[in-house]
Amino acid sequence: MKKPLAGLTAFLIVLLTMPLGHAAMILLEKGLGFENLYLAAVILGCVGTALLLAGMKAGRELSATLLGMFGALFVWTGWIEFAYSYYARRTGIEPLIENGEIITRAEYLIMPSSVGFLAVIMLYYLFGVRTGCRFFLWLQRTLKIDKTVAPAQSPRNTAMVTFMEFIVLLWGCYIVLLLSYDQQFAGDSHPVTYFVAFASALWSLILFVKLINIGQLAYAIRYAIPTVMIFWNFVEILGRWNLLTEIWIEPAKYLTEIALMMVVLLASTLFILFGEHNTPKTHRG
Repeated sequence: MKKPLAGLTAFLIVLLTMPLGHAAMILLEKGLGFENLYLAAVILGCVGTALLLAGMKAGRELSATLLGMFGALFVWTGWIEFAYSYYARRTGIEPLIENGEIITRAEYLIMPSSVGFLAVIMLYYLFGVRTGCRFFLWLQRTLKIDKTVAPAQSPRNTAMVTFMEFIVLLWGCYIVLLLSYDQQFAGDSHPVTYFVAFASALWSLILFVKLINIGQLAYAIRYAIPTVMIFWNFVEILGRWNLLTEIWIEPAKYLTEIALMMVVLLASTLFILFGEHNTPKTHRG
């Protein structure tokens, strides 16, 4: 696929996973009820794992990338977000409410407790292995440890790389936002939150300019993941400031819009898969 169409299509596909993932979680909560929700969440995570395994065996890099990404989305929603939701309900944690409106759901109040686990993973990627991630490669060069950090010993599998990229980036962005919102550290109107918002907008713009100069679809999708997730920080904070309507938070009110986004996501995914025969056959990437 020619530039900039590959990058634009990749950006659109990854961008639509963000609101649709939110909307799906809320619709499942309201549609299944507390008794059936968490069994469905376990099944959803299993489906995500099956997609990952299928991607690891896929013969095409583009297929592996898409299966890894959607597998990560399902696992995150089923096994991570709903796990926090379950324990928030079970332990009686109440959401944060201001002026009669929920501004932070209960599960997101306890998610920052996982910051230590995220830090451990970051230490591994920084000091334990030399990956293909440009951000970590830049950090390793800056810290002058790039010569001492060993490259990965086993060949990288595209689906697993995409899966981990999606999970860790989404997790990290959640932690940044939730700590920024926390009145004990900053707050909605604190300069830190303004910095996170506009620094994310600028950083994502820089990444987007690079993204639209990528012509290889599988690589474009992997590059679009950090581009979109960093941009989504800006979107989330705008919603927190009530400067836009987050229709994915109340999907029952905006079923037409949610359905339209789903159609566009499916159409875009099928569109790029249609040209998959032009992609070199490989398990790596």
